[in-house]
Formats: sequence, C-alpha cells, structure tokens
Amino acid sequence: MTKYYLQKTLSQKVSVSGTGLHSGKKINLTIKPAPENHGIKFRRVDLPGTQDIPAIFKMVVDTSLATVLGINGTIISTIEHLMASFAGLGIDNALVEVDDYEIPIMDGSAWIFTQLIENAGIKKQSAPQHFIIVKEPIKVTDNDKSVVIYPEAKFKITCKIDFSHPLIRKQEIIFDRAKNSFGKEISQARTFGFVQDLELLRKFSLARGGSLDNAIVIDKDRILNKEELRYPDEFVRHKLLDSLGDFSLLGMPIQGHIVTYKSGHALNHLFIKKFLENKNAWETGPAKI
Repeated sequence: MTKYYLQKTLSQKVSVSGTGLHSGKKINLTIKPAPENHGIKFRRVDLPGTQDIPAIFKMVVDTSLATVLGINGTIISTIEHLMASFAGLGIDNALVEVDDYEIPIMDGSAWIFTQLIENAGIKKQSAPQHFIIVKEPIKVTDNDKSVVIYPEAKFKITCKIDFSHPLIRKQEIIFDRAKNSFGKEISQARTFGFVQDLELLRKFSLARGGSLDNAIVIDKDRILNKEELRYPDEFVRHKLLDSLGDFSLLGMPIQGHIVTYKSGHALNHLFIKKFLENKNAWETGPAKI
C-alpha cells in the first residue's frame, strides 16, 4: 500500500499578544486548527464581515517594507515570520485571527510563533499533502542578486548574503527540512537593520513599534543590543527565515532546491511570479513517503 505525506494542522487553538512593528499598537493574534485543504488564511476580527485572506501569492499587494496581503480593501501585513513558522513546521491548514492590520513583530524572529504551534501540538490529518514538484531550473536576477530553483527529491533552501558591513560580510546557510530543525536552527534568528535606516523609517512615521527588543540594530562597527547574537551567522539565518515565509505563498510545500543570493522580499516575489508562469517546469501532486 502506497503511503503519502499527510496534511497537518494544530491540535488546538493558541493565542498571543504583541506590538505591531509599524503601527506600534498592541495586537491580539489567535491561530486555530483548520480542516483539510483549507490552507493558511487570515481573518481580521476587527473588521467583521470582511473576507478571509488566503496566504497565497496572488493576494500579495506590497513587498516594500514587509509582505502584505490584501483582498477587497482589507489588508494583513508583516506575515513573513508567522508564515515561516508554518512552513518550517510543515503546517498546511490554519486560520489566523488578528485584530489589526499587522501580525505582531514579537521578538523580531519566528521563535514565539514556533513555540506556540509546537506547544499546541501538531495534528496529522487524513488527506495527503500536495507538493509542487520541480522538473526544470527557473532563475530570476536583478543585477548581482538572484533566486534560482533546481529539481530535488526533497525540499532544500540555500541562502547567501554579502554585505559590506564588517559585522556581516559574506554568509551562507543551507536548510534541509529532512536534516535540520527549524525550531532550533532557524526560528530564533531576528530581523536586523541599520541605525540610519531606522531613523529614516521613523521620520516617515513607520517602525513605531521597532526597538532593540525586536530587532538587531547595527551601527558602524557594533551591535547596539545588549543581547548578543543568538547564532554567529544570525543575519543569514534570518534571511533564510524570511525566504521560507515568502516561498510558502506558493500555497504548497516544494520538492526542489532554492538558492538565493542577496535576495529580499521583492526579488523573492518576482521569482514566484516567474515560477508560476513557467508551468512546464513543475507539476503538482502527492509525494510518497
């Protein structure tokens, strides 16, 4: 008898409160189990009667400062860290309820969301998971930046960055879901930014909720946070975390090897657009265990 990977959801609902990165407001978030083939959807409980927003690429309306989904004028912003937790833990179906337009930033990583989901318990469902199975390479470039995917029997992602800043420089990491632990090795990596960028954002009334509690802030030759780096290469690990969240908007887990070089949300989403247009390069179906 052929066995397939099965869809997963949470065993019970979980809730958390935190601050919105850009609004600075307190936001309440609840993640609920969902039935088979539901996917990940977001519900704005502060706007009763509005349509749930599926976490799929065609709902992306902005990638300038964060990944923003929207439908009929309703938006949900800064979803990438929560989506990375779902992708990293293999969650296919969940309903996310939130009472404002942002997902709370928490500590700037996916750690708290990952812990919440793991503490709730992960439940296997009856229906098989459907995968996007890559058959041919696809690549996008923007000057020296690039994203490419290759056929592979499982999911892997390689992330490479190269900053001129002396505390970052060149870093590279490979995440193989079959070998690596998302919770231990990726989820705790925090977002990072430079002092001058934070000052500019605040000048335009953005990043009101940003602080040393939810981001690594870098000056010319030092980190301003009292907490040391959680990993020696925390910067590239966070870039990989963001990429997991972005690529999860394909709506299905991937069988393939993604390699990113100096990429960010905008290029990741440009890659997804090209990927979906190249229908001969991939197929969908259940994957045998």
